[in-house]
Amino acid sequence: MKTENQKHTDMFQRAWEIIEKDNTIPLEDRDAILKLIRALVEAAETSTPQKKDAQVKSLTQEIISRHSLMSLVKQQADELDALKRIGLNLTSSLDLQTVLDAVVDEAMRLIRKARAAHIFLFYENKLEFGASLTSGGVRNKPTTFPRPNGLTYQVAKRAEIIVAADMSTHTLYEGTSHDWNGSIIGIPLKFNNSIVGVMNLSRFVVGEFTRSELRLLGLLADQAAAAVSNASLHRQMTQQAYADSVTGLPNRHALDERLQEEVRYARRMNSKFSVVMMDLDGFKAVNDTLGHGVGDEILHSVFNYLAQNMRSTDFLARYGGDELTLIMRNSEIAEAQSVTTKIFELMSRYKMPINNDLHQIKLGISAGIAVYPTHAQNGSDLLRAADIALYQAKKHHRGSYVIASGATGPLREIKVKTSR
Repeated sequence: MKTENQKHTDMFQRAWEIIEKDNTIPLEDRDAILKLIRALVEAAETSTPQKKDAQVKSLTQEIISRHSLMSLVKQQADELDALKRIGLNLTSSLDLQTVLDAVVDEAMRLIRKARAAHIFLFYENKLEFGASLTSGGVRNKPTTFPRPNGLTYQVAKRAEIIVAADMSTHTLYEGTSHDWNGSIIGIPLKFNNSIVGVMNLSRFVVGEFTRSELRLLGLLADQAAAAVSNASLHRQMTQQAYADSVTGLPNRHALDERLQEEVRYARRMNSKFSVVMMDLDGFKAVNDTLGHGVGDEILHSVFNYLAQNMRSTDFLARYGGDELTLIMRNSEIAEAQSVTTKIFELMSRYKMPINNDLHQIKLGISAGIAVYPTHAQNGSDLLRAADIALYQAKKHHRGSYVIASGATGPLREIKVKTSR
């Protein structure tokens, strides 16, 4: 004959069996539920034997039901907290890179066992890397780029979510050279019915994403798309504000900011950089002969001709009128002289796009060179030193360049062959 303790054990075992069959209860929560069931079983010992079994089952189901409700409430609360955090993070800046970094941060935070998050911007049917973050904390170092028939391009083209529950067997990863494993989801970033990007999030584990995870990632994607669109628009407007309206080159405002940036970089790296101030020779005759409208066309033509032949690391801006300013990072006097000589050679080969009444007008160039920190200790003084050197070149020998004076000694004038 079973003792009361044995009966209690049997009842507890039946309750446990009921819980085991319910897959909706997370493993980490089952111990807590069992402890509560044990207390309820002990409290039910005063009931009649016929009612105990039904009572235990009823109590167990009620606990599970209430636990599911509490889990749902907690899940919704977590989602609201996540949504609030996402909203704050994605609207705190209009800088595009800052926004993209915030998006991958949130994506990695939302999903368990996340391996990496990537964002690619989509413009004119092409994908461009935006941001990435790995579980190891490595940021913005993509290991792969979108394949033409891969998941990322398919998400952008279809404008719909694609989930690869097991990358090792998914058709989108057939024939790839990488040893893909785990699962991945690709989500389109859609704003005003346009795809502005794709967000990918991979996990170490295989399997589908839960409804809660899909909902959270969807909320993130919606806000990310709006934030990316706003940041992109802000970047375009900023670029327009920093661009010269006639030539399209960076304007004086952009030049001043770049100068400050170069000074900070040079101080941090204990390096030098050069500034070359340039002025077109013979341009006044264009304006006087054909007017300022044609003069603007010539400025656009010649300035862009020079810009297209500069190194990608050089910064060329319109200083004002027919003056140009070139900034060269990590360069000293010898390199600045070499690049300036190249510019003179380019000008000797330049052909004006308009022929009327211009056959007698020859454009040349004069320049002044200054090097940080040899000739000045800040950006504005360096620009002034180069401008004074340019003035000396224009005054005494047009078609030449002059190197600014140092702390002692006169300005040095160096003549070079030009088209004049």
